[in-house]
Amino acid sequence: MAKITNGSMDGYLSTLAIGEDKIHSLACRFAKTYKDLALHSTEQFLPTPITSLPTGQERGKFLSIDVGGTNLRVGFIELLGDSVDYKDHVAKSPCHGAASEHAGQEAHDTRIRRTFEKAWPIGEHLKMDNAEDLFVWIGDCIAEVVGNSVSATLLKGEMVPEKLDMGITFSFPMMQSSLSEATLMPMGKGFAITSNLNLGTMLLAGYERHTKEALNGRQEPLTKSKKKFRLPRLKISAIANDTVATLASLAYTVKSIPNSRVAMGLIVGTGCNATIPMKLKDLHPSKQPSTTSYKPLSKKDPEIVINTEWTINGAAKPLNDLGLLTIWDKALDRACDAPGFQPFEYMTAGRYLGELVRLIVLSWCTDTIGFALDDLPEDLRTRNQLTTTLLATVVATANDPDSLAKTLDEQVPAPENSKWTWDITSAAMVMKAAKAVQLRSSALIAAAIVGLLACAGELRLPNNDEPCGSKCPEEKNGFDTSSDREVDEELVVAYTGGLITLYPGFKEETQRRIDELIERESHRNRGKRVVLREASDGGIIGAGVLAGTVLDPA
Repeated sequence: MAKITNGSMDGYLSTLAIGEDKIHSLACRFAKTYKDLALHSTEQFLPTPITSLPTGQERGKFLSIDVGGTNLRVGFIELLGDSVDYKDHVAKSPCHGAASEHAGQEAHDTRIRRTFEKAWPIGEHLKMDNAEDLFVWIGDCIAEVVGNSVSATLLKGEMVPEKLDMGITFSFPMMQSSLSEATLMPMGKGFAITSNLNLGTMLLAGYERHTKEALNGRQEPLTKSKKKFRLPRLKISAIANDTVATLASLAYTVKSIPNSRVAMGLIVGTGCNATIPMKLKDLHPSKQPSTTSYKPLSKKDPEIVINTEWTINGAAKPLNDLGLLTIWDKALDRACDAPGFQPFEYMTAGRYLGELVRLIVLSWCTDTIGFALDDLPEDLRTRNQLTTTLLATVVATANDPDSLAKTLDEQVPAPENSKWTWDITSAAMVMKAAKAVQLRSSALIAAAIVGLLACAGELRLPNNDEPCGSKCPEEKNGFDTSSDREVDEELVVAYTGGLITLYPGFKEETQRRIDELIERESHRNRGKRVVLREASDGGIIGAGVLAGTVLDPA
């Protein structure tokens, strides 16, 4: 194998690097693009019927369903309200800053009780089949969890309710006119199901057969997920996108932290998305829903929670303008299930990072080093065979190239009689490519977070009349003379998703790039800090929280 020097590989990967100037320019451009999408797009910055976040006082027990891009989760979420005050945990922590997230998890654990929870992977055949098959399978899974709950209730000699209030989290674009109704839009994430489906109707239909005691006078045949008794009917109280649920989940627990406010929700897992409250005056009139959630709109600057769908191609202009799409991004886009549909997601999300690394390593080995395609390991030759999971659990955790080479030789073997060998050089090449892709993903997400917060008025960036990177008058004079100084405030970004929570260093690098951007614009954002804080299992918990916020649960 030809010798690969640090300099040669670093140069090859240089198009993936995003420096301080470029990330700042990207954040500014994202802010402007998002404002335009909020005002004009019908596919992005979609309204939800939610006009205020949970108070933390909500109580009740709810069936929760979380339909993700990879897994389905079903369980019961019991909201316990103010059984503990989050700030008490923070006060008892030895270091407020370092321990605040841990304290938040403790508060989460004492405010929420989870029972009968199960998870299932969503098979590829279900993603590609018709919608009815997918929702019948979901209905069977729901019935299994509900059946377990009913069995436990009967064993305790208690009454089984006739109807269960339910919250649903769905990690795909949807249009909503009320909190309990949603119409699906094109799904992405490998799903071939068409749009314009009524989510609630489909889900209830998939479960309905489990509520019937007999069919044509005879007992229905039992399935593994159906018990020997009729299951309660379901009432949909709330449907939300996964980012909205994540926002609600963390807002439920951190309401009482002094000078801290949950400002937006973020998903970085199989896919990538964000949600944020925005003022109605900043949205197109058609985005004002006919009905809203449990609290009426306030008369002063009313807000509504927006599902941004920020990865769809309407937000791609800043990426193109700054030349951030590499030859590998374009190759991935051409080969994916929906070319051109979600360019930002193809550059940032867990479904695609492994494939990006594969394309980079493949092109380096064949075009630069000169290997024949047949000499390379099958996982390097085959689309989507090099997974982000492997990058996170094997490549990113390797102590050095030598130990990684031994592992890759076992897990990504070369063909027999091949000229390819996994050695220090080839393993280092994969490590460098994986690190470059991960660092870029973190930088892009950091820019999008800051841009979105600026779009919603939470942060200040150069406005449309100023070039990105320009100095405000106060900074040009060397001091701040503004009369509207901000008080110290921590803007919390509630995050969840396998990539940002499990990929080593991903969250920390994203936070570092956010801090870099806020520091650069500190003259415009005095006293502001943006903090990533995990909303663990925000999808399934948020579904229950949102169901608990409905004003009339009857």
